[in-house]
Formats: sequence, C-alpha cells, structure tokens
Amino acid sequence: MATADNQDAPPAVVVVGPDGQVSGWSEGGCRLLGWTADDVVGRPVTDLLAGPPPPGFPESADTAPSGPVALRHRDGRTVDAVVTAQPLRGPHGLVQGHVVTVQRWDRRPVIADRAFEQCPFALGVYDPELRFLWINASSGRVIAHTEEQVLGRHYREVLPEFDRSLFPERDDKPYTDQLAEVARTGRPARLITVFRPLGSNYANAWATSIWPVRDAEGKVRAVANWGFDMSAEYWARQRLLILNEAGRDIGRTLDVIGTCRELAMSAVPGFTDLVTVDLWEEVLRGEEPPSPSTLTGGDALRLSRAARHSADEDTGGDAGQPVTFAADSVAARCMAIGTSMVQLAEEPGPGGEWAFGPGLAADPAHWPPGNPQIDASLAADGLTGRITVPLRARGALLGVVAFSRTERPEAFTADDLILAEELTAKAAVAIDNARRYSRERTTALTLQRSLLPQSLPNQEAVEVATRYLPAGTGAEVGGDWFDVIPLSGARVALIVGDVVGHGLHASASMGRLRTAVRTLADVDLPPDELLTHLDDLVLHLASDLQPTDASHPTTVQTIGETGATCLYAVYDPVSRRLTLASAGHPLPLVLSPDGSQTPIPAQPGPPLGIGGLPFEATEIELPEGSLLALFTDGLIESRERDLDEGIAELLRVLDPAAASLEALCDTVTDATLPERRTDDAALLLARTRALDPQHVADWDVEPDFAQVPRVRKAAVDQVEAWGLAEAAFVTELVVSELVTNAIRYGDPPIRLRLIRDTALICEVSDASNTAPHLRRARAFDEGGRGLLLVAQLTQGWGTRHTTHGKTIWCAQSLPLPGAG
Repeated sequence: MATADNQDAPPAVVVVGPDGQVSGWSEGGCRLLGWTADDVVGRPVTDLLAGPPPPGFPESADTAPSGPVALRHRDGRTVDAVVTAQPLRGPHGLVQGHVVTVQRWDRRPVIADRAFEQCPFALGVYDPELRFLWINASSGRVIAHTEEQVLGRHYREVLPEFDRSLFPERDDKPYTDQLAEVARTGRPARLITVFRPLGSNYANAWATSIWPVRDAEGKVRAVANWGFDMSAEYWARQRLLILNEAGRDIGRTLDVIGTCRELAMSAVPGFTDLVTVDLWEEVLRGEEPPSPSTLTGGDALRLSRAARHSADEDTGGDAGQPVTFAADSVAARCMAIGTSMVQLAEEPGPGGEWAFGPGLAADPAHWPPGNPQIDASLAADGLTGRITVPLRARGALLGVVAFSRTERPEAFTADDLILAEELTAKAAVAIDNARRYSRERTTALTLQRSLLPQSLPNQEAVEVATRYLPAGTGAEVGGDWFDVIPLSGARVALIVGDVVGHGLHASASMGRLRTAVRTLADVDLPPDELLTHLDDLVLHLASDLQPTDASHPTTVQTIGETGATCLYAVYDPVSRRLTLASAGHPLPLVLSPDGSQTPIPAQPGPPLGIGGLPFEATEIELPEGSLLALFTDGLIESRERDLDEGIAELLRVLDPAAASLEALCDTVTDATLPERRTDDAALLLARTRALDPQHVADWDVEPDFAQVPRVRKAAVDQVEAWGLAEAAFVTELVVSELVTNAIRYGDPPIRLRLIRDTALICEVSDASNTAPHLRRARAFDEGGRGLLLVAQLTQGWGTRHTTHGKTIWCAQSLPLPGAG
C-alpha cells in the first residue's frame, strides 16, 4: 500500500558502477524505497530487487520496459516500479557504469501522456482565471490553435466572444460561463452546446463534462474538461423532435390550405429555411386529383400555391395563386416518377466529399440512387440546397413540396431526405382527409341549402328576414332549418328546427322533416296537433330505416337516433294572436314595439322522436309591430358561453324599431356568433303586422235557406265597396255554395267572413267537425257539384278545424296594383 509520501515522491536515481555496485543514491530513492544512501551505497544493486534479477540487469533495462520490476522496500514491502537504465560514459566513450531511474509503476508512464494527447475527445485544463494550462490535439483542432499558441493565455484572449447578432451559430458563452461556475463553486457540471466551430460548414453539438482539480488540501487549483462531438446523435434527436411536433401540429383542422401551412411552418426554422406547397387545383376544390398518367404528356404542370413559409416571411395570402412547372423541371420529374430529389448548390470539396456534417448520413453510400444532384443554378436563387418531394396519399398524387435552405451553409444529408419525406407523408394524409371532408361538406352544404327556402313566400302577415350560417371550417354541416308558410285566413306559420348530428344524414333528415311540416301545415292543423303528427312521423322514419336482418347491421344514422327539435308558431294578423308549440326547441324571443320583452307562458315539450308525450299550445296577443326572434341553439350557445348568456346577448342587440330586418339579422349574427363556430345557426326575424279592420267583414248566418240571398247580396256589396267589382260574380257563387252547404250539413252557429289581403278570402264557419270533400256527380244528380264549382272558380280552397268546429275557405287572386 503506497503512502502519501511515496505517491508524490520524485523518481529515484541510482548510479551503478561497472562492478554492479551502487555508487550514488538520490533523495527520491529514499522517499520511494525507504533506504538511505548509507544503506545502499557500496552494495550490489541487485540487493534492491525483491526477486531474482532479470538476465543482464541492470544493463538490460532499456528505455521502453515491458513491465514492472519488483523492488524491496526497507520495511519489507514490495514496490512495483518502472526501471530504465542509461549507460554512463567517460572519456573516449568508455562505459563507466549506468544511471538507473526508478519510478513507481502506478505513476503515469510516458505512454499515458500519448494516450491523452491522442484522445479523440477534446481535453483541456484551465486555471481558475480560465487561462490555458494544457490542451490535447483534438481540443486544438476545435479551437483552431496549437497548445503552444494558447498556454498561459486567457480563453477570451485566444477566442474573443462572438457578436451573436452577427454569428448566432457560434455562441460559446454557455461553455465559458460553466467553466467559471465550476471554478467558483467547485461543483462538477455537464452541458450540451451547439455552435459552429471555426472553419466548419455545419453546426456541432458538443457534450462536455467539467470538473474541478484540487490539491492535497482540497483547494481548487484548476478546471478540467472533456468534450466530444455528438452532432450525429443530437441532430437525429432534433429530427425526431421535429417529427413529433409535426405529428401534433399537422392536421389540426380539416382545411386543405390550413394543413399545407401547418406543414410549411413545422419545418421552419428547425429543419429548413423555406417551404413551398403546391397542389392541383382540383385538390383545393375538394375534388379528385388528376391521374398520374396525365403527367407523361410532356406538358407543363399547372398547380396552385397552397402555402409558402420562410423564417423571414409568411405569404399566406398567396394561397390559390397559379404556379407553372416546366415539363423538364425537378418538380415535374418528381411528380412523374413519384420519387424525391435532392439538389446541392456546390461541388464536393478537394477530398471528394461534401461537408454533410457528422454521422453516417455523410457517407454517399447512404443516399438513394440518383441523389444528391449538383445544381449550380440554385445559387442564383439564393439557395444552398433543395429537397423536392411529391405529395402522395392513398395512391393519389396531390401535389409537390419543396424544402429549401438559403442562409445555412450545411448541405442536406440523407437523413434530411428521410425527414422531408416523413413530414410530407404525414401532411399528405391530413391534406387528403381535409380534401375528402371538404368534398363531403360541400355536398352536405349544397343539399342543406337546396332543402331550405330559396325565397320567402309572398304574405302580408309579417315582415320576415332569415339567416342560415353553417358551422365553420373543420366542422360538419348540421341539420338546422327554418320555414315560412302562408296559411288560410291571411295567417302565416313560422317554423324553426334542428336535427341533432352533422353531415349528410343530418341534412337529409332535415329535408324529411321540413317536407313533413309543410305537408301537415297544408292540412292547417293547430301547432300542438301538428307536432304530435310530426313526432309520430319521426318514429315511423326511424323504424323504417332500422335493418331487418340482424346479421347485416347498417351504419345509417336515423332521426330517432340523433333526435330533433322543432318550434311551430302561427300568427293571425286579423286577431293579432300568436299560437305556438315547441318540441324541445328554445322558445322565441318576443319584443313589443317599445322594446319590452313579452313573456311566453309556456315550456318546451319533449324533442321529436320520444313518442307518447303531449305537446301544449300557447296563445298570446301581440301589439302590431312586435318583433319575434326564432333561432337554433347554434346562435346563442357555444363553448365560451352558456345558454343564458347567449340569450342575454341576443336580447341586447334585438331592436324592434330597426328600419331593416335584413340589417338587423347581420347585426345579430355578428354579435352572437363565435369566431370559430362548431355548430350551424339559423335565425328567423319576424315583425308582426295587423290587418286593417276595414279589410275584414263578417256576418252571422241563420240556419235557414232563406238567408242565403241576403248573405250573398251583403257579400257582393262589400266586395264592390272594396273596389273589387270584377270579383263580385265569383264571390256571389262561392258564398252561395259554401253558406248553403253549411246550412244543409253543418251545425249552428254559422258565420261568413270576407278578408281582403293579398287575395280575396271567403270563409264559412260552423260548429260541425264533419269535413267536406269533392265527389264526382253523376249526369242526373241534382247536387254534388258545389265544392267542385268552388275549386274551379278559385285559386285554392280547404278546411281547417278549430276547437269549436271547422272553417271552409277559398281564395281568389286579386289583380296587381296598376295592372290593366
């Protein structure tokens, strides 16, 4: 076991005479072996050996010993040592003895110095003020200085700090800061620094370990470090990070242009400096892209710019601009053959290799066939390299992507090509998904709009304005709808509904419901009865669409599975009364002309498709000029606010005194709809009108046929008083027929009413629930032709049932004002 003394002892020097006896002994020998000069001088040198002497010892101990020699310590221990001998010559070169040097085997041999000097890691030692004490050759290559040039000089004296605004890639300040920190605290540290060494064409990533060097008393006397170039591993990790972030960022929205921009932005600036994405025009429209076979004709390719992004600019406004590629261009060839291509602006260096950077990617054997290509024309475009990748998904060619480097001098590597292809492949699937979604959404939206009213019907009961706003990009089309249906007696039906769910099935379901409502409205059912019939219809539709064979399930989503809501309201301008019923739909907001809210004493009933539950109708009287707002929940409800907040905002912007309901619709939608809509929204605004009492005339009719001539004459006089003499003849006939039928088949009380609106309406009411119907009269029948006559002479007739019986009505068209 070596003591602290002989661990630090200098080498022992022994002078051996020609006779093999010790003639000189140094202090180092005393400290190493414990023997004094008096103990060993005059004794054979072999007495110092712990075993038999090697042949020819000590002359045989040359300058490169093959192993340790066991020496005997004064206290009996064995000390392994390295022994070297040099001849001691006198006059005329005669050997007068040998000088033997003895050094502990566990002290650093000369070969150890060479090992440290030739270490591929960068090794260095600095004093606490960061002056160079020693560096090896690898460290000298990193800093482009030799050991003789730096010894004793401060680090910053040798390597001034770079201006990071001019040389951002050569920032070694974290390294020197850490050196100073270790010297100050005495705590070892590790760090990774990325910088571009002097004379290098690419940035290096260095892993460095720094530790303090202490003396025997524990005081920090120096700071040492070792570092190695881990660029290959670092850039491989960076590529994985870029891929990971791309997987997270690309495809967040079902929008073709947005997805292309996400691809371009994911690669800049971590991977490249400029990315362009060009697609077929058909892809931007959501259509199928052209077949790749169309690229073999030798014609120029005409695409559309979908995205262009660089570290200095983002030209998102260029989306949709046409881009033309010549038939012999790199982009056209890549699209035609379906493979990527790498172009480099510079020829290989003097050694026949490109400055590809560290790692196996620098080996040309790792490149795919045909890559890379030298294209000096890139420099004219300010590029140092470009990777062109065809954009393909599910066997379809969508376009082309170009990854370009402008400022960074390092060339693309084979690993960079793999990264570019991986990024493009991720984006291609997302772009194709967005294209398919765009096509389906366009189809659903077209269907949705075709099923909504294309124009509002002509009626005088209310002033109406409507809006339908589909969900924003990235959300499917829903099943919201509205309708305005003129009814008999100058009344009008206002309807708004919502099919739960999205996509084509929701649009188709909406179409079924709207058709059903119009059909039931033609029967003139009260709102609660209409919703009851509609509820039954939804149940029947759901059962009809269910699969009959359990072994072949269907994926059709029915109305019953998704649910639907509907609000049906009828306004009568004669009585100014509004009657409504709701099937799970929000009740309308009603504002009086003075702006006060008119409460509706009702609760929404169950949604459609539940079955077996009643709907209740509510009737309220409205002052003329009242404002009704019918809407779907997409207008007032969102992720950012609840239903009550949305209704409060809607009430705030509704203005009954607005001069234009069309402008008020825009005001409402701008104020209430969120920026990113996830649901459809429908809005129907109606301002009520009241029919002039002078345009309504009615008479009670005694159930006596003798009353028919009196009533007929009163009706003719009223029509002529209205200035409608040309309608008097038909009015006389239909009044006679309808009143006669009511007396003959109906029950009292009987009442006749004439209404002058956009048409001349004749109504006869009685207390009977028996509905009349047309029938074919035989040649010699004396009756049965009355309703047929009414149907032939008027533009429409019908029956509506009330709580007190029924009303038979017919309408005559009136000439337009100013018509000759």
